[in-house]
Amino acid sequence: MIFKNRKKEQKKNPFYDPTLNARHRSSKRFKTFTLTSLIFSIAFLTFFLIDIVGKGTPAFKQAYLHVEVTYNEKSITNPRASIDRKYRRVVSRAWTRGIPRHIEENPQLMGTTQMVWALADDQVDQYLKGHYYKLKRKDRALIDDMKAFGNTDMKFNKIFFTNGDSKIPEFAGLSSAVVGSILTLGITMLFAFPIGVMTAIYLEEFADDNKFTQIIEVNINNLAAIPSILFGLLGLAIFINLFGMPRSSPLVGGLTLALMTLPIIIVSSRAALRAVPDSIRQAGYGLGLTKIEVTRDHVLPLAFPGILTGSIIGLAQAMGETAPLIIIGMIAFIPDAPSMVTDAATVMPAQLFTWAGMPERMYIEKTAAGIMVLLTVLISLNTLAIYLRKKYEVKW
Repeated sequence: MIFKNRKKEQKKNPFYDPTLNARHRSSKRFKTFTLTSLIFSIAFLTFFLIDIVGKGTPAFKQAYLHVEVTYNEKSITNPRASIDRKYRRVVSRAWTRGIPRHIEENPQLMGTTQMVWALADDQVDQYLKGHYYKLKRKDRALIDDMKAFGNTDMKFNKIFFTNGDSKIPEFAGLSSAVVGSILTLGITMLFAFPIGVMTAIYLEEFADDNKFTQIIEVNINNLAAIPSILFGLLGLAIFINLFGMPRSSPLVGGLTLALMTLPIIIVSSRAALRAVPDSIRQAGYGLGLTKIEVTRDHVLPLAFPGILTGSIIGLAQAMGETAPLIIIGMIAFIPDAPSMVTDAATVMPAQLFTWAGMPERMYIEKTAAGIMVLLTVLISLNTLAIYLRKKYEVKW
C-alpha cells in the first residue's frame, strides 16, 4: 500500500520521468554483467597460473642416480660400456656421451672406478616425481632399491638454464633460446627505437597537417592493429627472398619484429610528445630558440619517460611473439647458442611451441617451466615500464 501511494505521488510530480525505474534496472543489470565478467576473468587467470605453476615447478628439479663408472679405453669408443649393464637403461644417454670428454678433462681418471652422480633417464625422472612413466618392472624395482639405499637424488635442474635444445628430454634447456631472444630483441630495438622516435618527432613537431601526413598517420594506426603473422610474411618476402639475408637468424627476426614494434613506438611517442604543454614550446620561442633547439633540449627530455615506457611495452610484446618468427624459420632445432646475429637461432616462445608438441611427458613440465620464465621476464619489463613512468613522469 505504501509502495502504491509512493508511486502515485511520483506520477503527480511534474518532473517525474516514467523511464527512470527502467533505467535504474538496466544500470543494475549492466553492473552485474561487468562484475561477473571481472570475476570470471580473474578466476580464469588464477586457474591458468595455478595450472602452469603446478606443472612447471617439478621441472626445476632433476633426478640423479649414484652409480659406479669404470674409466678405461672402452669408455672413449663406447661410453655406455663404462656403466654396469643393469644401470644402462636408467642412466641418461646424453650423460654417458659426455664420459670421453670428462676423461679428456681429467686424465687421472683413466684406469679407475668411481661412484658418481649420473643424470637419470627422463622416464626414471618422471617415476621418481610420481608422474606418468614408461619403465619395465625390473627397472622400477632397481630404482626402488637405489632409492631405499639413498642412491637417488633430486637436484636443482641447472641443465634447464645452461643447455640448448635436445631431442633427449632430460638434456634439453633454454640457453640457446635465451641467447637467440636477446640477440633478436637487440636488433629489434636497435632499429625500431630510433626510427620510431624520430618519426614521431617529425609528425608531431615538424610536419604540416596535409593529406600526405594524414595518410601516413592512418597507415601507422592500421599497422598497429593488423595480425602479427602478416609481418612474418613481409619479413620473409623482403629480408629473405629479396635481400637474401640468412634464414632463421636473429638479424631477420629482429628486423621483422622491428616492423611490428615500430607502429607501437610511434603512437606511444607521439602521445608522450603531445602531452608536453605548448607553453614550454612558446617559452622557448620567446627566448629566441629555434624549433629544433626547443624540441631537442626541452620537449624531447620532458616526453622521454613516456617514450621509454611505450618502447618497453612494445619490446615486451615483441618478446612474446611467435607467429612472425615461425614464418621466417626461427622454429628450427637449435642445440647451440648463436654467437652472431647471422647464425641460425630460435627464441623462447618458438622453443616452447616446439616442446609443447613433443610426445615425452617431461617436455610438458619443461614447457610449463619455460612459460613461467617467460612470464617472469614479461612481468618484469612491464613493471619496469610502470616504475619509470611513475618516477620520471611530470604532471602539469
